[in-house]
Amino acid sequence: MSKENAMPLEKLFGSKTRAKLLGLFFENPDKSYYVREITRVIEEQINSVRRELTNLNALGLVKIENYENKVYYSANMKHPFARPMTEIFARKIDNPQEVEVRRPTWEDYVRPVANLIDALIVTNRIPGQEGLDLLIIGDDYQRKLTRWAEVVEKRQGKPLNYAIMSREDYLYRKSVRDRFLADVWSLKISETYDPGKIL
Repeated sequence: MSKENAMPLEKLFGSKTRAKLLGLFFENPDKSYYVREITRVIEEQINSVRRELTNLNALGLVKIENYENKVYYSANMKHPFARPMTEIFARKIDNPQEVEVRRPTWEDYVRPVANLIDALIVTNRIPGQEGLDLLIIGDDYQRKLTRWAEVVEKRQGKPLNYAIMSREDYLYRKSVRDRFLADVWSLKISETYDPGKIL
C-alpha cells in the first residue's frame, strides 16, 4: 500500500478500539477471548471494549460463547464479510499508525485458573510425535482444569495432547524418576509455568 493511500484503520472502522478488536479477532480466527483478557491484549479501557464488542456482536462480526461464568468472544467466520476482514487484518501494512496486537502468552492463558495450577509444562511436540503438548499439574477435583484445557485447545486451533496430575502425584513421580516424566522432559520444552517451584 502506498503511503499516500495509507489510512489508519481506526478512521476506516470508526474507532481505535473497534479496529484493534477486529484485528485481534480476524488475525486469530480460531481463538476466543474474555473481556478482561481483551483489555490487556489491546490495551484499551474496559468500557470502550464492552461497547465495541456489543456493536460488533450486533453486526454479526463477533460471536459469543459462555464458559465457566465467563463470556468469550471470537470472530464469526460465517459472516459474509469474514473473508475480507481476514484479508485486511492478515496483511502487513507499512503504516506507523497501523494497530499492532500482542498475541496471548501462556501466562495469559493460565490467569483464569492460576489458583488451581501449581505448574505447567508446554512442549514443542512435532505433529505425529509421541508425547504431550501440555503437562498440567494442579487440582482438577471439579474438572475445572480439564474444561480449561479444552478451551485452550480450541483457542490454539489444533488438537492438543495433555495430561493432568495432582501436585502430590507429580512430586511422587519426580522422586522415583518416573519414566512418564522423563519422556515429557525429553521433548523440546517451549514454556514452563512454575510459581510453586516444583518442577
